[in-house]
Amino acid sequence: MSEIVLFQDDFQSFKIGDFPYEPFLGAMGEYHYRPKYWYGGQWYDPTPIMGTGGVKTWHIIEQDGLKCIEYSFAVKPDLDSLAILAAGDSDWTDYTVTCRLRLLLTSGAAGLIFRYNNSLCYYWLGFNNGALELAKRDQQKRTVLARKNIHYTPDEFYELTVKCSGAKIECYLNGEKGFEVEDATYLSGKIAVSALAPAQFTGVRVVTEAAIYQQILVHRNRKTQEITAERAKYPQPLLWKVINLRDFGAGRNIRFGHLTGTEDWHILIAQCQRRIHRDAYAQISCLTAIDLNGEILWQIGEPNPEHAFLTADLPFQVFDIDGDGRDEVIIARDFKLMILDGANGRVKRWTHTPLMERQDYPFDRLNVDAIRLCDFSGKGRPTDILIKDRYRQVWAYDSGLNLLWTYKAPVNTGHFPFTKDINGDGREEMFVGYDLVDADGRRLWSLPVDKDHTDEIVIGKLDPERDELIAIVSGSEGFMLADLQGNILVKEIIGHAQRISVGNYRPELPGLEICVSTYWGNQGIIYLYDCHGKLLWSTESSINGNIISPVNWTGDGRDLILLNAHIERGGLIDGWNRQVVRFPDDGHPELCAEVIDLTGDARDEIVVWDEKMMYIYTQDNTVKDPCRPRKYPAYNASNYRGEYSYPSTAE
Repeated sequence: MSEIVLFQDDFQSFKIGDFPYEPFLGAMGEYHYRPKYWYGGQWYDPTPIMGTGGVKTWHIIEQDGLKCIEYSFAVKPDLDSLAILAAGDSDWTDYTVTCRLRLLLTSGAAGLIFRYNNSLCYYWLGFNNGALELAKRDQQKRTVLARKNIHYTPDEFYELTVKCSGAKIECYLNGEKGFEVEDATYLSGKIAVSALAPAQFTGVRVVTEAAIYQQILVHRNRKTQEITAERAKYPQPLLWKVINLRDFGAGRNIRFGHLTGTEDWHILIAQCQRRIHRDAYAQISCLTAIDLNGEILWQIGEPNPEHAFLTADLPFQVFDIDGDGRDEVIIARDFKLMILDGANGRVKRWTHTPLMERQDYPFDRLNVDAIRLCDFSGKGRPTDILIKDRYRQVWAYDSGLNLLWTYKAPVNTGHFPFTKDINGDGREEMFVGYDLVDADGRRLWSLPVDKDHTDEIVIGKLDPERDELIAIVSGSEGFMLADLQGNILVKEIIGHAQRISVGNYRPELPGLEICVSTYWGNQGIIYLYDCHGKLLWSTESSINGNIISPVNWTGDGRDLILLNAHIERGGLIDGWNRQVVRFPDDGHPELCAEVIDLTGDARDEIVVWDEKMMYIYTQDNTVKDPCRPRKYPAYNASNYRGEYSYPSTAE
């Protein structure tokens, strides 16, 4: 019976030294795509250790001509936090995988992963606490399928082999059969190496029967034809604008508005200087207003390309806050809250930011973390200004910059509050952190959660059978759906839940669908849920920066999901996880992406940029009477807002 080699690696193609890694990615990867500029071979890391200045986790070593990859970091406490390097293809079905493994700390654990779907869903064969163990990971549940006590030492390599055939799983140690079990949870998937303690891996090899390989090829060909047919149904990206950002460009800290009182769009780009601790107390150092041709309208501060990037929001928004027909710029800078004339950047009104009562705060006055525009006063438009510190407190001001109230969150504020008139009294309530707060700053209730923080929030009529729902992602507390009375209806622990969006991704289903992505620890997993919170599918992206924004690309009421601007693995996917729109290979920047209707035809344009250049894409066709869904308003831009696209008749 002939065999086909699907994969093999003895790490000879690597240089001795640190396995390549991104030392400065950290929170940048939450909403920026940073390309892998190193040689990583066939492997990618779905469980990177980030935010610590570049921890070296994996190393390539050589002894007596044998090269290995070695996990060499602090011993981790449990098998829920495995360090993983993954490789291969998700459509591998029946195969045999072999790996040679040496455990350098026998009280730890290390092993071979197979039928890997994502870093939370797979089978694992390895050494654990004096035993050979076969286990299954299904999100937060780990099930031991077979276990046998054995003796092993740190001085030699052991060969692990797994044969997968349908639901049958056979496991071998040094050629001797150890287990045979039946489990059909995962019938296909990649392979990976994994460890909790120092260990070495080499000789990774995956083979399958020729007949199985032919089935895989037939499946791939069918899938390619299906996606090609789907892509033909969609307009292609047409390059509409190219803007040279010269020395004032930045990452995802830009805003869109109408600064001169016309329908013409303008873009504000903010650079910043970091202070005190990483990105927690940055200050806007340069603010540049440009039109869509790249012409500078005005500029405050001194541009410097070294001040382009930040892994947090900067405090500025654009809106006609005084009702004069022209957008103002609401900004916090130099411990002042200011309203600037949108046409020229001159200060129209200002006040000092609040004095801080915290003993641990590094300044006397608040260094504003973010700004949101709200309607606490009941004027029918967002003329009130909400500012916040990093995680503890918010302050509300009216348009005259008079303090209305302040609120201290019992757990924390999260990143970016959500405001909406929930009770129909004409004034907005605020959902912040885990709390619902009324228009006068009084807490109405809190969700029964006291850990981590809320990253993103959406409130709306998601389920046609229910009143409005609150949908949030809150790090290790996962994805949650709650009602307006503070009852948690759905709670899915899915890794570090980072981003959320709501849209009509599957028009054949009732209500709207909810897309969620993860980061930090188990990164790059994308989930799609129906309006009841039932999982429709999940997938793992091997690249960072998936912003999962809903895109009104066709104008027919169907939303697509924007991942990022990467040519191969970014673009727009549909509600079945098919990449139906790809960006052209035209040298466009890939760092940042945003969705906004700039041409006025109701359909969304896609803006992609880095610190040097900006490209804006529209559709290569025209349509009659496109739908105009309600999107998150441009005057409340944030890197931490849950995106939504509601049909014009829906809440």
